[in-house]
Amino acid sequence: MWQTVQAIHGCCGVSMLKAHRLGRGWSARQAIEELEYLCEQQSLGLPRASIDLLNAWENNRARPRPQTIDLLARLYKANAVRLGLAADYCEDPGVSQKVVVVANGSSEDAVHVEDLADDDTDRRALFHQAMLMGTPNGRFFAEVEGTRHDLDRSLATATVTEDQLDRLDEQVLRYRREYMTTPPTPMLCRVMLELADVRKLTGARQPAGVQRRLLTATTMLALLSADALMKLGDTRQAHAWYGTARTSADDVGDLRLRALVRANQTMLPYYYGDLTETVRLAREARMLAGSAPSSPAALAAAAEARALARMGDRKAARIALAEAEQIFARMRGMSQDDLAFVFTEKRMSFYRTGTLIELGDDSQLQNLELGSGFQTIDPALILLDQATHLARHGDYEEACRLAAQALSQVPAEHRTSIVITRAKALLNEADPRLPAVRNLNQVLSESSLRLAI
Repeated sequence: MWQTVQAIHGCCGVSMLKAHRLGRGWSARQAIEELEYLCEQQSLGLPRASIDLLNAWENNRARPRPQTIDLLARLYKANAVRLGLAADYCEDPGVSQKVVVVANGSSEDAVHVEDLADDDTDRRALFHQAMLMGTPNGRFFAEVEGTRHDLDRSLATATVTEDQLDRLDEQVLRYRREYMTTPPTPMLCRVMLELADVRKLTGARQPAGVQRRLLTATTMLALLSADALMKLGDTRQAHAWYGTARTSADDVGDLRLRALVRANQTMLPYYYGDLTETVRLAREARMLAGSAPSSPAALAAAAEARALARMGDRKAARIALAEAEQIFARMRGMSQDDLAFVFTEKRMSFYRTGTLIELGDDSQLQNLELGSGFQTIDPALILLDQATHLARHGDYEEACRLAAQALSQVPAEHRTSIVITRAKALLNEADPRLPAVRNLNQVLSESSLRLAI
């Protein structure tokens, strides 16, 4: 097996770690499953590894922890040198061929960053309090903005250990998973606390590889912040945080990451009234994403289709939707983990449904199962799309009935401005004497008591 690994490494130009996996014919998912099985059989505990982290280790974008290196050595029946995760300086005349991989500097060589002059104690206490109380006030949002300003200043300018970077990558991955079900206010608090730590790490210039990983994590955390603020209805700060995410992603220089920011930003103008901007962002994201199938490319095409359908450009909308379906079909076999910013079958179904509603294609919507696999507020957003479509065609009573149904399906902690504002808009032209209109007003008045802002 060692000769096979060396041959793959030499001929294919991949890392030694990846060559070990390929030599066994394993996919990344199979390797993680084998590692988990090994740890279970040998009572080694749950490994701190995932498909995303394995890909980062194999492509030299990150370095596993010492404990994880030991587990990988057990998995591949090799030592750290043969995994490409350490250097071999011994002189052994009995070995005709050596593989030498220069190891990264040890944590003992790290230069620790001086603590920043400003004291974040009060700010962190405020976010912790808001997380417990669940009712943010004006100062809370001022501190959110202050965190962004501090972060923007820090982006322009530390030596960080590999262990710190690994922990950060794992934390970001956890937040992306939790975000799928966690209400926006507590999620925003957690992300703000994490960004306060990230800002300290970015307070001084880093080696290029380290800086790239910090900026990538910053981009993801900024995107989570922007999306949470969008749901809470603070469009000004949401727009500003998307700007921070763009700054960070542009500094990384990764076209796919830059496309991801633009594609996710399409939701803000779509839900708050600027369809032309939605289409512009979607097309910019598609241009950056290129022709290869990816989550940003699929999301951008789907977002463009939905916006064009609402604008009344039926032909262009159907073309864009077909392109989104084609891109997504080519993504089969890629990671379908239920994480924020991963375009899964659920997300494709959500955008497909929204587009068909705007196109008035009732024949394809009859068998829709709104509760099947959607995110927490997605069924409500789909019902509100249907309600808005009906209202534009004059059926205000049915529109208000659907809107009240939508609000009743959303858990109280998720019933924020993104759904409340859309439901309220239906009342502008509706006859207040209609029973469905009176019922919607009642539901909205009850929801306003729980509304965060």
